[in-house]
Amino acid sequence: MLRTVPDVGKIFLLIKANDKEAAIDRLKNEILASELFKCLEQTHGESFKAFMMRKLVPITGNVCESNLGMDPYTANEIANEVDVIINSAANTTFDERYDVALNTNTRGPSRLLGFAKKCKKLSLFLHVSTAYVNGERQGVIMEKPFHMGQTIAGESSTSKTLPILSIPVLDIIDEIKLASDLKLSVHENEVAQKMKELGLQRAKMFGWQNTYVFTKAMGEMLVNSVRGDIPVVIIRPTVIESTHKEPFPGWIQGNRMLDPWIISYGKGRLPGFLGDPKAIVDVVPLDMVVNASIAAIAKHGIAAKPELNVYHEENIDITGMKFFSSMDNFSSYISDEITQRSGVMDAPISDSKLRGKLEMKCKKKVEHVVHMAKLYEPYMFYRGWFDNRNTQKLMEDMSFEEMKDFGFNVGSINWENYILNVHIPGLRRHIMKGRLVS
Repeated sequence: MLRTVPDVGKIFLLIKANDKEAAIDRLKNEILASELFKCLEQTHGESFKAFMMRKLVPITGNVCESNLGMDPYTANEIANEVDVIINSAANTTFDERYDVALNTNTRGPSRLLGFAKKCKKLSLFLHVSTAYVNGERQGVIMEKPFHMGQTIAGESSTSKTLPILSIPVLDIIDEIKLASDLKLSVHENEVAQKMKELGLQRAKMFGWQNTYVFTKAMGEMLVNSVRGDIPVVIIRPTVIESTHKEPFPGWIQGNRMLDPWIISYGKGRLPGFLGDPKAIVDVVPLDMVVNASIAAIAKHGIAAKPELNVYHEENIDITGMKFFSSMDNFSSYISDEITQRSGVMDAPISDSKLRGKLEMKCKKKVEHVVHMAKLYEPYMFYRGWFDNRNTQKLMEDMSFEEMKDFGFNVGSINWENYILNVHIPGLRRHIMKGRLVS
């Protein structure tokens, strides 16, 4: 935004920090020092830092706290000035503790929306979600908002004409209380594991694959429920990966989503994977998600209609390694492969200490790979297709010049070139820091 729309007034950044000085340090060290802003630094030269500090205002706060953790004076200042609020804060760990995920992904957006209602000039609230809030839906999945208490299991049960009593009822307040009660009822040493188990259990009961997408879906429900007359846009990208073009190809931060598997496969540590080789794994470059968000802000921020609009941003079909259709076959194969590569079979039978050490190492590796496969399993057999007619219409409403600067047409991407010549080199440069695959 600062590169393409340098006349923007201020961008308030809510930063989790102990105090203002710590927030400023994070801004300088984690944002301004990022390679992502090198092009801006080249444009502004010696005035780069001054320009950025004029535009970016670090605010000490936290979406997990009341009033977003801001002091009253700061909150009032922002409420008088801000035109658009963008919420991208999220905990993306699939099997996060239920209480932690609820606090960030479910309650966080509603806290931010509560603050939005105090903003005198606000024209739009944009919430970044994920296309996978659609849970276990199959077939064509429309760009529609969630309503309070709506469940995927309920939709499935209705379509199968099951008895009403068999349909689980989702009450977000009850879910928050359930997590709170569990925290008080188990030993401190067991809380983390029990919370993770509870999150996955509740997610699957209501028709979602994991705690992350379940709590994000509940976050959308709260946004829709409490938005009132505030114009709201929900952006639902699929798997976000490295930039396609802007500000330069291949930039990425953090080893997550598909990347741990790509890196492990490239290193020869992951010879196979659990999944359907014909399944569609949707990926979208980061810069296209940003551009779609900016386009939505421009369209709906100007209109300022008290409505909620949803946009899916997706599309790529990835296939490649050896796939297995059952967890048993996959586990057996991975166990054999890791054992063969570990050197256990070559260790002297007489050296029980060495063999025991290698066997324990193998066991931990197998358990880790199988655990990750279980988390990703729903997506590797995914049977949904995300409709993107709203997103297509958003593109059609843009001028040629706007599309040139803020394009997000994923259909224009040469995906083979993107994966081989953009994304993988980006992983090596920004995640592996140039280390060679071995």
